[in-house]
Amino acid sequence: MRVIAGSARRTQLKTLEGMDTRPTTDRIKETLFNMIAPYLYDSIFLDLFAGSGGIGIEALSRGAMEAVFVEKNPKAMACVKENLQKTHFERKGMTMQMDVMTALYKLEGEKQFDYIFMDPPYNHELEKSVLTYLAESSLLAEEGIIIVEASKETDFDYAEDLGYNIIKEKGYKTNKHVFLEPAGRKEIC
Repeated sequence: MRVIAGSARRTQLKTLEGMDTRPTTDRIKETLFNMIAPYLYDSIFLDLFAGSGGIGIEALSRGAMEAVFVEKNPKAMACVKENLQKTHFERKGMTMQMDVMTALYKLEGEKQFDYIFMDPPYNHELEKSVLTYLAESSLLAEEGIIIVEASKETDFDYAEDLGYNIIKEKGYKTNKHVFLEPAGRKEIC
């Protein structure tokens, strides 16, 4: 796994051995960032279920001002910290080694995020718990976007009931990215 573009381009990132994490492939990561790149500069990025931190580090490399990495697995968090050092983003990256829901409570009132990205373990409905919390939270900035990486089979039919619009869904062989925004957001133009 490597950083694809930006200031840390081509830097190899450390990942965990075994099946504890599922790093997003370079091709999928590139597709994701091609979709959001024009809006990344000076953004604040939240990487939930961060694994080795590849998504948040890619955001920093492409111009995000700050990224917060949430990961409860101590070995994975060690990878995040090592990768932040390797890419020289230690000052722009904040790490929180804890459960995602605990981290969200702690961040409430402290920060607002332009992008909230989550890649939870597939088929455990963890994304639904996070989306339910975020629906009543102030963590998402006014123009912010939530991006969920999920298995292809994951159903988001509940999103509208929680107050979200699915603005885009991009499918791959085994998974997909779902882009959500709060419903009722005023369109500019």
